[in-house]
Amino acid sequence: MLGAIIGDIVGSIYEFYPIKTKEFTFFHEKCFFTDDTVLTLAIAQALMDGGKETDYIKNLKTFTINYDRRRYGGRFIRWALNDDQEAYNSYGNGSAMRVSPVAWWFNTLKEVESAAKDSALVTHSHPEGIKGAQATAACIYLARTGASKEEIKNYIEKSYAYDLSRSLAAIRPDYSYDITCQGSVPEAIIAFLESADYEDTIRNAISLGGDADTLAAIAGSIAEGFYGIPNEFKEMALSYLDEDLCEVYNEFKIRLEMKQQ
Repeated sequence: MLGAIIGDIVGSIYEFYPIKTKEFTFFHEKCFFTDDTVLTLAIAQALMDGGKETDYIKNLKTFTINYDRRRYGGRFIRWALNDDQEAYNSYGNGSAMRVSPVAWWFNTLKEVESAAKDSALVTHSHPEGIKGAQATAACIYLARTGASKEEIKNYIEKSYAYDLSRSLAAIRPDYSYDITCQGSVPEAIIAFLESADYEDTIRNAISLGGDADTLAAIAGSIAEGFYGIPNEFKEMALSYLDEDLCEVYNEFKIRLEMKQQ
């Protein structure tokens, strides 16, 4: 899930100031973590707590309250800050940007897709919101278990009907800020499919000039599974997080290693 966190941090300064180039400072001094990072770690904690609906709800709300100024969507923040636990039929890309821990926690594609749905449903009960989370998690799982880019592309197109045949060059000129799953998840996957390595994936995603931090978080979460992450990027990203968030990340990493033994 660090792949998503890095994408979020690097893309943070371009969310509302979009760029159409791959030439930019990777870890800029003004970068910071946003809601994408907070909610990704909330999902990780929910999985460690048991992965039930109540665990997702509790942790998404608690993490949001603890980090309440991190650019949350309007409908999500209203859900998080009141006692209502009903999902609000969202198809925003928040379900996809926070799902990466799920794709590492489970050992089969079927389990991953089922858990991705569960993690989305507590807020993103619209079919497109669920689809975005499942497609992203499936990409990550396939990437980390040795599938080729062509195999990933074919599976997602067949299973989720996303058009992944477009090129970044064709998308980039007219693409703009889009927070829907259907308008950003396919583009983030394409950013990964056209990449040469992890860093190039993040640069591809941000260069589209859209919802930069979330595009980069989604694309980066897939790229982590496929390429891994350079150690210097890991160290730099964790330096942006506070002690509590680092503790969640480290505990999840330890628990994951124990599960895989």
